[in-house]
Amino acid sequence: MSLGLRRGLTNLACRALQATLPPSLQSWGWAVRCEAASIPDDTRALLFTLDSLCGLMPRAVVSHLLQPFATLTVNGASLFKGSTAMHILDATVRRPRALGIACAIGAVMLGVVYMAIAGAPMRYLAVNAGALVIGLTMLALLGRANAPGQTRIGGAIIAIAGTLLATALLGSEVEGAARWVRLGELAIQPSLILLPVMLLAFSRTRSVLATGGIVAAAAALALQPDRAMAGMLASGLVALAVIHRDKHLSVALAAGVAGFAATLARADMLPAVPYVDQILNSAFDVHVGAGLAVLAGSVLLLVPAIVGWWRDAGNRATYAVFGAVWFAAIVAAALGNYPTPIVGYGGSAIIGYAISLLALPKLAGVRAGAVSRACDEKDGTLSDRHLLVGLA
Repeated sequence: MSLGLRRGLTNLACRALQATLPPSLQSWGWAVRCEAASIPDDTRALLFTLDSLCGLMPRAVVSHLLQPFATLTVNGASLFKGSTAMHILDATVRRPRALGIACAIGAVMLGVVYMAIAGAPMRYLAVNAGALVIGLTMLALLGRANAPGQTRIGGAIIAIAGTLLATALLGSEVEGAARWVRLGELAIQPSLILLPVMLLAFSRTRSVLATGGIVAAAAALALQPDRAMAGMLASGLVALAVIHRDKHLSVALAAGVAGFAATLARADMLPAVPYVDQILNSAFDVHVGAGLAVLAGSVLLLVPAIVGWWRDAGNRATYAVFGAVWFAAIVAAALGNYPTPIVGYGGSAIIGYAISLLALPKLAGVRAGAVSRACDEKDGTLSDRHLLVGLA
């Protein structure tokens, strides 16, 4: 990253901090800006500003989030009453999908912070930002579609399994592993995009067709081989088995565990890729700010599952699978040379996370799909667009 770009990022961060801070903290914003301007070394100035952001932004964000929610009314009455903490809690838990969108945006931005500090090429930052736009666009388009029936969901799972098998047989091979499809200079990992939504669909609709798709997917991941994604598949099925148990799930779970065992029996010789693998173990060596950004971004991925499990008992199976899937991806990245989801370089996990949010209900306690849309039509104040405006 060029020195001029680092100074530009420093100025941009200072301006963002000043624009976000409440009036009572504006003097701190000016102090940070003046101190950063007095530091001659551009890298040190950027690191100082990012450290200041870590300290001041939590209070600024709380103030910023409360402002749009305070104006929401239903039949002339305030939608949120009580303490500041309850305002924030009610606003988030009522909209799990919007909370997931906020976490996705936050995790990607923290990943950009990490890559900026670590000196990653500018195109890496652009690729991740572009993947976020693509993922959220796909989420918006798919969210408007009518809720598919059981047969269509089973067919979609079969189609995903076919894509994973095709990747194993025809995908780009590196050191004996075929996990990628190349689109020009970009390498896309279909399993990171499709497997999370596949598991979440199976958690809601289990049939002979869907079970066959899960079995085929387990075989595909064993053939690739991809230990991280096979672990994700097995973890998601185990989480689902804790809550629900039926014959379809038993067959799928046996296939998932067998596929994961097959990947463990084969050596994985792929080396670590800079800014992609082993980030959780190396970010703090770059700078404490980089390490905190990676750690915070990884935790954000699990927030929708944790909050949903706590406050939305009717959809706990969905939240359990969602949390298990992305926790498995984080653990795999910490233990081996596998992509660090969202905060590391690579658009596949970003798109996959955004699409997987489709499984979360728009309103807590309501199934995703037609019921949520009916609530939106009946009461416009409960639509996701209000929270999205607040985030903007």
